Amino acid sequence: MDVLKNSADALFILLGAIMILAMHAGFAFLELGTVRRKNQVNALVKILLDFSVSTIAYFFIGYSIAYGVNFFSGAEVLADKNGFDLVKFFFLLTFAAAIPAIISGGIAERAKFNPQMIATAVLVGFFYPFFEGIAWNQAFGVQDWLKATFSAEFHDFAGSVVVHAFGGWVALPAVILLGARRGRYHKNGAVASHPPSSIPFLALGAWILTVGWFGFNVMSAQTMDKMNGLVAMNSLMAMVGGTLVAWILGKNDPGFVYNGPLAGLVAVCAGSDLMHPLGALVTGGIAGAIFVWMFTLVQNKWKIDDVLGVWPLHGLCGAWGGIAAGIFGLKSLGGIGGVSFMSQLIGTAMGVVIALIAGVVVYGTLKKTVGIRLDPEDEFMGADLAIHKISATSDRDTSW
Repeated sequence: MDVLKNSADALFILLGAIMILAMHAGFAFLELGTVRRKNQVNALVKILLDFSVSTIAYFFIGYSIAYGVNFFSGAEVLADKNGFDLVKFFFLLTFAAAIPAIISGGIAERAKFNPQMIATAVLVGFFYPFFEGIAWNQAFGVQDWLKATFSAEFHDFAGSVVVHAFGGWVALPAVILLGARRGRYHKNGAVASHPPSSIPFLALGAWILTVGWFGFNVMSAQTMDKMNGLVAMNSLMAMVGGTLVAWILGKNDPGFVYNGPLAGLVAVCAGSDLMHPLGALVTGGIAGAIFVWMFTLVQNKWKIDDVLGVWPLHGLCGAWGGIAAGIFGLKSLGGIGGVSFMSQLIGTAMGVVIALIAGVVVYGTLKKTVGIRLDPEDEFMGADLAIHKISATSDRDTSW
């Protein structure tokens, strides 16, 4: 029976890891469809390389910091329990690698390539696992203190704060330090639109992310005996709530419509195992509103050129999700209970502060040392030709 349980658990979490791995294709196509045509290749290459660098950094450094586990043992030892511990690493790696994938969308079209790979290694190797260990592995006694003080630990079932808010708040200082794309904002106050290069690719990316999210959330149970269909139902309701509100407030703009479900899913991650489906619907709807309002405010009023809106989408909706778990997870609002609003507020604020520090330190240091922005000529030419020496599509067919 132990062999059967171990093999079932290993397969369960492996399927989740594969689904989240596929989500990185969603990140790539969402960015590819949103940026201008001259930066499409860069979006595709950047996401794949970010994932690869994340794997190395998390394998050798990050996973040990978060969980005190390393893989410097013989393969026979690693294969114990049907290799469950190995696929658990794979699963949690896909979460960690989402941090640079999130940041990538905010800094698109004008960031240097190699400095971003350095940032990825440092963030996934050190800063992200530091907070991951606090939230998910009882590090530094923070969870014990929250439980003793407020009768409940900080609860983040699938990473509204640990993954999404963290990535979004790291991205904010990165975007500000980079500055806006050239020609985006004019001295007379005018805002130049940089329309998406491909709505179909943007929509494809959003769909891939949406489908993969059910692995992101449901498989966060990590073992078969803890799996619950409530998580899937809540994910569905939050996705729909985010979509409908973004559609209404976004006035049928496809960019808002297709980011709506992502906003709802970001927000429901934390409390998806606790909320009543109606609570999840409200949580997702509020997240959809947050994204539409804040994306518009950030781009047009504050003139922060966050290309894909990763700070509103992941940073703000993720923080809302952490707090929402402490509201709609309560028994008085139909939830399962076992959460504290104050613990959720403090845990969320802690994640935001650590992420902001990480963003300022990493990108500030890189800006002062090696630079993080493309030269004006390269930016005008586009990252595809400047960095990769090839465009997404050929200008003409060969003559022979």
